[in-house]
Amino acid sequence: MHRLPLIIIALSLCAACGGSPPTESAAGGESTAGGSDSSPNGTPSADSESQEFQLHDSDQSQREHPSQIESTETEAAIRFFVVDPETGPISGTVVKLTAPDGSAYYTGSTDSQGYAEMLVPAGQRYQLEYLSLGRRTTRASVNVAPGPRQDIRLTLRRRQWHPPARPAVTVAQEREQQPEPQQRFVLEGVLFDSGRATIQEQSYPRLDRVVEYMVHKPSARIRISGYTDSMGGSERNRQLSEARAQAVRLYLVAQDIDAGRIEAIGYGEEDPVASNDTAEGRAQNRRIEAVEL
Repeated sequence: MHRLPLIIIALSLCAACGGSPPTESAAGGESTAGGSDSSPNGTPSADSESQEFQLHDSDQSQREHPSQIESTETEAAIRFFVVDPETGPISGTVVKLTAPDGSAYYTGSTDSQGYAEMLVPAGQRYQLEYLSLGRRTTRASVNVAPGPRQDIRLTLRRRQWHPPARPAVTVAQEREQQPEPQQRFVLEGVLFDSGRATIQEQSYPRLDRVVEYMVHKPSARIRISGYTDSMGGSERNRQLSEARAQAVRLYLVAQDIDAGRIEAIGYGEEDPVASNDTAEGRAQNRRIEAVEL
């Protein structure tokens, strides 16, 4: 077996750049949307901190976790451990490697030890990313040298989003509390015809990222939520927001995602994320959100 020496490489990963608020938000009308994905509760729209990759001797990797794959004469086995520096192993993460010709390779979801693995052709440089329902994921280059029987171990350090800490409560208060908040993402770039629930064609690449996530994380279930601004009647706004959320759901189902894995609901003008007194604020309030259940 070809062995790799112990190497520690620190890489700075590029997150998608942010931008000014779109002139028409996800659930809005004709204008194009810009900027990176974000959640209305103020959580970051992308990981932007430096991440550390560690390459270890392949025999050590084999001893620490059982493997379902074996490197070959032409394919390298890459074994990932994904960890949060504060909380430890991260389960449920899918790692994607993209070759220069656009070919994509995916791990399964990381297990309780944060472990997942894949085979890729040797002798290429790959772009690495974590699949994500909402945010534009961090990326780095991973170079797989030419040569047979390579076993490469990468420890990927990333910071997860954690719900805000709650104050101490009595047992009675705890029973009345709502469940822990979930991270919600605005699906920027999902556009509709004005006043209608017809998805515009330029929205498809953004929705296809959601499809990719659902395909490669088959345990995932999501809720699609539609919102409007406060212009017009509240009941009409609720109906329009629900029709748009359902249109997104139907698009995903048409791409062979099980309908039972997707909920859709319309909230109308509820829960604004900006003031409805300005055109810019109303554009931000017209949106489609997604959350993993």
